[in-house]
Formats: sequence, C-alpha cells, structure tokens
Amino acid sequence: MKVFLFDLDGTLLNSLEDIALACNTVLRRHGLPEHPLPAYRQMVGRGFDYLVRSALPAATLDRTSPEALRALVDEARAWYGGHMCEHTRPYDGLDAALQSLCDQGRVLAVLSNKPDELTKDLVRRYFPAVPFALVRGARDDAPLKPDPAVPRAMLAALNVPAADACYVGDSDVDVFTAHNAGMTAVGAGWGFRGAAELEAAGAEHVLAAPCRLPDLP
Repeated sequence: MKVFLFDLDGTLLNSLEDIALACNTVLRRHGLPEHPLPAYRQMVGRGFDYLVRSALPAATLDRTSPEALRALVDEARAWYGGHMCEHTRPYDGLDAALQSLCDQGRVLAVLSNKPDELTKDLVRRYFPAVPFALVRGARDDAPLKPDPAVPRAMLAALNVPAADACYVGDSDVDVFTAHNAGMTAVGAGWGFRGAAELEAAGAEHVLAAPCRLPDLP
C-alpha cells in the first residue's frame, strides 16, 4: 500500500482521559451525572456533537433545545481545546512505526472526526517530525466519517487510487470509512475499542501493536 491514512483518537493518540475530562467537567457544571473513563470508549469517534449528545442523560437530551445543545457542545469543545494535552500521549511504538513507513516510501496522512483545528494542533504538537502529506479534521462544509467523500478527496489530492491505500483506525466507524472509500481497513487493536469490534466490522488486518504497521504489504 502506498498511502496510509490514520485516524487520530485511539489510533495515533491515547486521548481518552482528556476527552472524558472535558465532557465530565461540563456535565458537572450543569448538575448532570458524570461517566467513568471506560464509558467514553464507545462515545468517541463520530464527532464532537455525537460525543456530547451521548454523554447527556436521555431525559436531559429530550428536553434540551437545539440552541441549548449547541451551547453545551461549544462549552465542552472550548474546555477541551484548553486542556487537550494534559494526559494525551502517542501510543508506544508509534513514532518508530511511522518513521519506518516513511523510510519505506509510504505516504502518510491523518483523517479524524475531531474538529479540524484541534486535529491539526495535536498532530503538530505530538508528531512534529512526521511528514504527513495531509491532515484533515471535521469541517462544517464536509460530512463526517464513515461518509467516503473526504477520504476520496484526500486520495485524489495525493493522486493515489483507493486500491493502493489503507485507513488505520480503532473503531467500526473507521472500518466502514475504509470500505466505503474502497480502501483496505487496518484495525488498530491497541486503541479504544479493541480487536473484537474491528474483526466483527470486517477489517482486513487487525494489528495488536503499532510496530506491526511496517510489515503490511
């Protein structure tokens, strides 16, 4: 495969604790019940709006107006943006694996459902030496994963057919994204969701650790 597109949260970065802290802080401010850290593993991956909606109690969500919900999302996003590097770290072995892929002549890129400016900030901060050809997060003018529009546009910009590319991610959303865009799905078994979900979703490869990435054909 010539091109490796990577998910961010749960694939390149173990960011779960900072994400959970952002949501729990907003819930606590509004007198709502918080969630334990493991619960956020199933809330991450479909964008910030989905994250906040999932964290709210069902009864609260039902009686919250669209405007009030928007305000909660903005509040959580603002808090997260100011605290997103307190506990977040790259997964062990990622730096070496990415360098090996570069040495092999593979092209690397990042595609996340995290807001675009936060995605780019995190990639710059944690992977300053990695020559990612493209870094793309969620934007108001484009659909989120698993819609194939953005990954297809990224491959077109790189002038690489989908058959020569893979998408590496830790959730079923990432597997569906890869397949919807015609790419090979590589499951990050070290991430938030685990190997069973990735295998059930139909990933062609499920890797136990980042060090296995350079072994892919």
